[in-house]
Amino acid sequence: MKIFILIVIILLAALLVYAIIENTLLLKTTHYGSGNVRVVQISDLHKRRFGGKGKRVIEAVRKQSPDLIVVTGDLVSRTEKDLSTAENVLKGLCEISHVYIVLGNHEQSPETDIEKRFLAMVKKTEAILLRNERKRITLQHRDINLIGLEPPYTVYKKNGGYSDLDKLDKEAIIRLLGYPPEGFNVLLAHDPLFAEAYAQWGADVTFSGHVHGGSVRLFGRGLLSPERKFFPKYDKGVYTVGNMKLVVSAGLGKPRLFDPPEIVVYEL
Repeated sequence: MKIFILIVIILLAALLVYAIIENTLLLKTTHYGSGNVRVVQISDLHKRRFGGKGKRVIEAVRKQSPDLIVVTGDLVSRTEKDLSTAENVLKGLCEISHVYIVLGNHEQSPETDIEKRFLAMVKKTEAILLRNERKRITLQHRDINLIGLEPPYTVYKKNGGYSDLDKLDKEAIIRLLGYPPEGFNVLLAHDPLFAEAYAQWGADVTFSGHVHGGSVRLFGRGLLSPERKFFPKYDKGVYTVGNMKLVVSAGLGKPRLFDPPEIVVYEL
C-alpha cells in the first residue's frame, strides 16, 4: 500500500512539473497544407507574455517568413488592464508581414470597457481589423478575398450564462457579411463551432480559435469548450467541412494540459 501511495505521489508530482513547463515554457509551431501562400495564424493570447511583451511569439513568427499573418481573436482578456503586450505583439507582427485581425468574444465583451480600449490600441498599429468586412488581396500572384466575421456577442454568452445561446446559420452570416464574393474566400471567424454555416455561406478556408484545443487533451480529443460543453466537435487541427477547410488553432493562452500553446502555419 505504501508503495502504491508513493507511486501516485510521484506521478502527481511529475504531472504538476509538466503542467508548469507546458504553461510557462512551451511554444509549438504546427504546419499544415501544401500551397504556395504561407499564412501564420495567431489566436487566443489572452494574458500570456512569452518572454515579456510577446517577444517569443514575434520571433517564432519571424522565422516562418509568412506572406500573411491572421489573428483570430482574443489577443487580450476582457479583464486585462494593461494592453501593452498585445500592442507590442501586433506592432512586431506588422514588421514581418501583412496583419489582419478579427475580434474574439473577450474583445467583444460588454461586461467591461475592453472593446473600446482594444480598438484604440489596434489603431496605434498597422494591423487591419475586419469587422464584418472584406478585403481583396494578392499574394504570390493569387487573388484572395479575406473576410472577417464578427457575430453578435450572444453566440458566446447570453444573460450572463452559457445556456440558450444564439446560433449562426447561413442566413445569419449573409445578414452580417452579405453574399460571398466570387473567387477564393478566406474567412476569419473566432468561433469554429459554426463551421457548417461558414461552409454553406461560401468560405473556402476558415481560420478559427476560441476553443483553446479543449484546454485538456485526452487521447487526441479536447475536453472542454469555453461554452462549458464537453468534447467540442472542432477543437484543434484541420477539418474538411463540405468543400471548406477549417483551420482551428489551439491558441496561446489560458491554462492547459497536454495541449501546448501553438502558432499555426498553413500553406494556402
